[in-house]
Amino acid sequence: PQSLMAVAQATGFYDSARNAPIVVPEWMAPAGHGHDHVATVAAQMTDWHLGEVVKPDEVLYLNAYNEAIAYQRAETWFEKVVTLPRAYVNGVDIEGLWVPATGDLFTGEIHAELKESNYERILETVLHAQEPVLAGFELLAREYGGRVVVDAVVGNHGRQAHKSVFKGRVYDNFEWLFWSVIRDRLRDRGVPVVVNASTSMDMNVQVYGRNHLLTHGDQFKGGTGISGAFAPLSLGSHRKGKRQGAAGMPMETMVIGHLHQLINIPGVIMGGTMKGMDEFAFGINVPPADAAQAMWITTPERAQTIWMPVYLQDREAEGW
Repeated sequence: PQSLMAVAQATGFYDSARNAPIVVPEWMAPAGHGHDHVATVAAQMTDWHLGEVVKPDEVLYLNAYNEAIAYQRAETWFEKVVTLPRAYVNGVDIEGLWVPATGDLFTGEIHAELKESNYERILETVLHAQEPVLAGFELLAREYGGRVVVDAVVGNHGRQAHKSVFKGRVYDNFEWLFWSVIRDRLRDRGVPVVVNASTSMDMNVQVYGRNHLLTHGDQFKGGTGISGAFAPLSLGSHRKGKRQGAAGMPMETMVIGHLHQLINIPGVIMGGTMKGMDEFAFGINVPPADAAQAMWITTPERAQTIWMPVYLQDREAEGW
């Protein structure tokens, strides 16, 4: 039968392959750890929602958030922006650190329930957040030899208006005030960190000649269907890309926040949230995601080369 012939042929071929003399070359790893290449660390800072309280018993103990936890996670973020590249990146010269800050640093008071449940009013948070943020950037300036740039756009939660506005949008937002003050305080303290607070809701940033469009992402609607955030991301990226191309500023990567998920797909990076799961996300049945922030390494040759998210949630250390 043909099947028996096929088995015999296969057996014969195996015997030939198994027993034929071969010469195996010896491959050696390149000697040393040369530094012929350069790279920049990109650490996204998005959706910290300082001021907010998440009660663990209201979200089946998937998360907790309050003033103490917020600043503990903030300190951890600054530390890991230092230690993770040290641990995982070798063989390249790190030229500096880029921090795309994509909004919702504060949770604000745009909803009545937030005004009632936040651990303090937004103006208090704007003042109280200055010291830990300044301390963090002083740490980063020391680690990266004074080569730190922060590019910031506002989110939707820091606004004063009840509904989002488009005219004067940035100047209606406490985040623009905060980053402007941080910029001046760093300068006054002699800390070599450049802070650029955008006067537009979007910001074009060139990294090794590639245009990154920073935007918060609250213009993109949806994200609760079967496709999750990918549907609004795909449509939003397409529309932004058309606008940018028509304006002669084509974007290679859109860096956004808002939807509180870590997503890294071609052309789009979404940075997660430091707050983690909250009552709103729990109530609309969004899959729980740990508190995290996006971080990656970018190089002149390959753009994004290493993806290393910063995970911040620690139930035991945070005591819940």
